[in-house]
Amino acid sequence: MSGAPVRRTPLPGVLEPAGRTIGAEERAAVLRVLDSAVLCSTFGVEARALEDEMAALYGRPAVACSSGTAALHLAVAAVQFEPGDEVITTPISDFGTVAPILAQNGVPVFADVDPATGNLDPAAVEAAITPRTRAIIAVHLFGAPADVHALRAIADRHRLLLIEDCAQAWLGTTASGELLGTVGDIACFSLQQYKHITAGDGGLALTADAELAARMRLFMDKGWDRSGGRVHLMLGLNYRMTELVAAVARAQLGKVAEVVKRRREAASQLVTALGDLAGVGLPSLAGHAFWLFPLIVAGDNHVWAESLTLDGIPASAGYLDRPLYANPVFTGSPVYGTSRYPLDRDYPTGLCPNAERLIDRTLVVLPWNEAYTEADVDDIARAIRKVPTDG
Repeated sequence: MSGAPVRRTPLPGVLEPAGRTIGAEERAAVLRVLDSAVLCSTFGVEARALEDEMAALYGRPAVACSSGTAALHLAVAAVQFEPGDEVITTPISDFGTVAPILAQNGVPVFADVDPATGNLDPAAVEAAITPRTRAIIAVHLFGAPADVHALRAIADRHRLLLIEDCAQAWLGTTASGELLGTVGDIACFSLQQYKHITAGDGGLALTADAELAARMRLFMDKGWDRSGGRVHLMLGLNYRMTELVAAVARAQLGKVAEVVKRRREAASQLVTALGDLAGVGLPSLAGHAFWLFPLIVAGDNHVWAESLTLDGIPASAGYLDRPLYANPVFTGSPVYGTSRYPLDRDYPTGLCPNAERLIDRTLVVLPWNEAYTEADVDDIARAIRKVPTDG
């Protein structure tokens, strides 16, 4: 790369007001809660109202909790598998996808991914099923829809629960237009700072199954249904969402459709601008929620990321530093005390070759934001075109 950088001023980002949709509605929401003097959702109205509004948006009852990871823990706990049972998931995700499996004394089993999207390969999932498998957790990576219909069929054949991790996929859809989060048995959403909408942290778990919903609500509040005295009906944790978080989340939820719409419009502009560029794989627009904008590149993804960053376009190689199974907790560090329990296997290099190649060689991810202007997207396209496609 030579000459002046394409971009001299920073693009809007999620750690500054210009890259968030926080405004008068959120301020009013916070003051409404403070003026009520009720900040705990056990006694307030905001968290229950958020659940109702989320249910109206997705057509499924919702349980509010303290984080996206907490939502996944509610979901995994609701499966009620035995210690040592297995849950199949992806090696390309946040650790919050697998931490709840370990917390419930389950064994994460990693299936390989589609090399074009990074989402679970249904054939690899089916090949990983054993008599101990109890559930599948599918992540809609970067907002791109995983093949949930194929995964649903596999889950049904083997009598497994299907959990959709929708933390990156607010209002994403299948190719046929169904909302992601409505095909699996349970869906989990995040309100963390970097997501499409944010309350700092916070999570929501959705299900159409009344029994699963009841288990998740109990697990969220120490196994206490609060209707029959101080009786704890099952093991549970304190994963309650506060009223302040819920109030901000309600204001943000009213903006999510516009956020996703604008992200999709900007992504469509970039895909159109790069449509004739050889050596770069672009994401499909169909159903994509565009939490991030992924590129599949020829050559070295680290060279790509460095070149784009030097040109004023933030970019990272591989999304993760390593597949989830290459982290110390899976490669030899203790899990509980000095024990490796519940892990009963090795997770060797080469376990998921497509995932490893994406992380090490071919995947580049760009931050994406609803505040990007047409000029911003033009700058991104010009910077991408400057990178030699041979890396």
